Amino acid sequence: MHAASKRGVRNPLQRFFACCAAAWLSAAAAAQPVEVTDDRGKSTKLANPARRIVSIAPHVTELLFDAGAGAHVIAADSASDYPPAAERLPRVGSSAGIDLERVVALQPDLVVGWWSGNKASDIARIERFGIPLFLSEPRRLSDIPRTLRAFGQLLGTGEAAEQQAIAFEQQLAALDKPAAAARAVSVFFEVWQQPLMTINGAHLVSDILSACGGRNVFASLSPLAGPVSVESVLAADPEVIIAAGVPQDALASWSRTPSLRAVRSRQIYRIDSDLITRPTPRILEGMRQVCDWLEAARRRRN
Repeated sequence: MHAASKRGVRNPLQRFFACCAAAWLSAAAAAQPVEVTDDRGKSTKLANPARRIVSIAPHVTELLFDAGAGAHVIAADSASDYPPAAERLPRVGSSAGIDLERVVALQPDLVVGWWSGNKASDIARIERFGIPLFLSEPRRLSDIPRTLRAFGQLLGTGEAAEQQAIAFEQQLAALDKPAAAARAVSVFFEVWQQPLMTINGAHLVSDILSACGGRNVFASLSPLAGPVSVESVLAADPEVIIAAGVPQDALASWSRTPSLRAVRSRQIYRIDSDLITRPTPRILEGMRQVCDWLEAARRRRN
């Protein structure tokens, strides 16, 4: 009885100390310094994984939630509207300008922004205040899971971020791809109409077009996104026009240029801008639409 009694006491004690040890090890891991290089090549260093995060770009907000850190996002820019929980966050400005006083008052561990989407002056001011900053600039589909993993490191949510990254990679691999030998479908991607604007070959959308067997007719444009003339579109004569963020009635104005192949074959499409220009896992929804449209254009050739 005495030995059995001792064993009965020892086992709960062992469980208690095992639990304490596990909790200590978990806390120690969470307290490890973090260092991750952002998309402009600068190192972001944190003494501990971030627990108070301010997002100043809508795609960043989505990716932070996807990476398992939604509970730690304390504020966002005015365009951050997804997931629905993001709409309830306090606002700290927009791409037109960040309210730095409000950001500082929130005492964030980390600000995450958009290299080409946030004003350079706002980025410089945040850095002058000594607030840790990570800038995101996904230019290829493969950058989306890479960014999720980087966020997982910065936020201490590596397991959740890895799951989302793997899921994205698997879904991307499962998408139907055109045969490599198939001639690419020429595409004009319209992002604005007044003035008429498009994107170049370094833009994420161009990577999507290429993956779907398309060719951006303005791949050689100098800026990442910039103006083009109607005459240059007529000269390029794309087989397909895809517009994002353009009202349907404005898109109908292409009917006044019947010489365009896209107009003659009625291959002018409108897509939700958030599903094609935001580099988040939702972009696969937009990519499926684009791939379907370009496949329809290939069938029309036959």
